[in-house]
Amino acid sequence: MFSVQIDTATSWRGGQNQVLLTTIGLRQLGHHVVLVAHPDGELRRRAAEGGEVLALAPKGEVDFSAGWRLSRVLRRLKPDIVHAHDPHAVAMASLALSLGAPDPAPSLVAARRVDFHIKGNSFSRWKYRQVDRFLCASETIRRMLIEDGIDADRTLTVHEGIDVDRVARTPMVDVHAEYWLPHDAPVVGNVAALVPHKGQRHLIDAAALVVRDVPDARFVILGEGELRQELEHQVRTLGLERHVFLPGFRADVLGLIKSFDLFVMSSVTEGLGTSLLDAMAASRPIVATSAGGIPEVVVHEETGLLVEPRDHHAMASSIVRLLRDPEGRSRMGAAGFQRAYTRFSVDRMVRETAAAYEALVAARRGQH
Repeated sequence: MFSVQIDTATSWRGGQNQVLLTTIGLRQLGHHVVLVAHPDGELRRRAAEGGEVLALAPKGEVDFSAGWRLSRVLRRLKPDIVHAHDPHAVAMASLALSLGAPDPAPSLVAARRVDFHIKGNSFSRWKYRQVDRFLCASETIRRMLIEDGIDADRTLTVHEGIDVDRVARTPMVDVHAEYWLPHDAPVVGNVAALVPHKGQRHLIDAAALVVRDVPDARFVILGEGELRQELEHQVRTLGLERHVFLPGFRADVLGLIKSFDLFVMSSVTEGLGTSLLDAMAASRPIVATSAGGIPEVVVHEETGLLVEPRDHHAMASSIVRLLRDPEGRSRMGAAGFQRAYTRFSVDRMVRETAAAYEALVAARRGQH
């Protein structure tokens, strides 16, 4: 099986990690895989040593020049599958195939990792009509696509996966030493881009309530993004400078997660939440919102506690409850690890992706 994987992002977030894991995993299964990535992207840098990587990305959603260049690449390579991992990648791939597909034409697969409705403009509707199969990171996303008019038989849920063994091998980084926190202070951690749908402002509001009951609690929010100044202002306004920290992006985030007493995801919308999977693989108990696909990951009262999105009072109550219950945290952490290991492994994700490819190729051959 020969596939071309396309991702157009410059940043490194959960989606790019999934692309890299998919690429590596398919190659380990014996697939021929070429990765097309942004010339200046972190994905291209991290994937450069693992196999064939082509530098190409559109300047916007509609870039005929990039589509034409990709079309030439596809006619030369003649892959079985083109797997586009973000909306701009879908656009570029759709343009490329319409400008001159190889013979036989490859199947176009689109990864869908966000629980947003498809945009209603004519170009978006056109590009998504070119997709043969949507691989959805959660059943919630799949149902949303069907609501948006996508035929159910063009959708398939493939939950995202993580390398649980890699998490286990990652050495712990002492969060107390890194940020000069009091030695015995319980640490509540969050890992996400600082963007509106990740809901960190609700977590900071919750922190203001938590420290009334657990005065030595500390909150470490790892990530970078457009809301940094706004969130820092919120921390100052609430007088939480000694309790809430926003250290930015960390490449060693897995090691820091292992040092958290509790992992919190405050998202308002969320496709699935791979940082939740990382936390579960690190045996961390969870407090999370019930947004999007999160309830498909976190089992309430078993691997963590779920609260309604934007409800900082409920979030604070759940955080306090678990901070005061070390045995409960240990039990939920162990259950979370087991769930990550059995239900959300990267091996399972790659096998299901490969099976989806094989079904598409077999269907195409049956049509000829």
